Amino acid sequence: MTQFSSCPQSGEMEMQHSSSSSSSSSVTDFQQLWGSWTTLLKRFHDDPKVAQLKSTRLGQYLSSHPFFALTVLLFGALSALPVGLFLSFALVTCIMSAVGFVFFEVFLLFVGGLTLLCLLPGIALFSVMVSVIFNVLYITASNILSRYYPHLTKQCKVQEEASECETS
Repeated sequence: MTQFSSCPQSGEMEMQHSSSSSSSSSVTDFQQLWGSWTTLLKRFHDDPKVAQLKSTRLGQYLSSHPFFALTVLLFGALSALPVGLFLSFALVTCIMSAVGFVFFEVFLLFVGGLTLLCLLPGIALFSVMVSVIFNVLYITASNILSRYYPHLTKQCKVQEEASECETS
């Protein structure tokens, strides 16, 4: 059978002593935290910008509705990071799209320039070849005409001399 003793044993006493000392240290830690919190609040209330805000209609409304003021404060504090991240993302996206657009335009201009540089020598070669062909055809045709139809070239020379004589 088990018996319950009314006097605590030594292990239990040490545990009770340590729990009371930890609770007293927790109380002093809480008191220090409370003191620093009230000092911070007092400094916050003494700030001229806060006094100026409290003198406005919005400040007076928030002073008379502390639950709403706490809600606005928490919303503002908690939404600052996501809004900041979104704005950073938007700014980086705009910068990257502008830089990407510039790089894309440079790439297109580079491809267009290379295409132009490849086409221009081809066009020049084509022009030279067509010019050579037309000159060969002209020289060949004029030689053939002068060889087989010499009276056409002499008649033109006679007509030219006659026209020169008449004009002078």
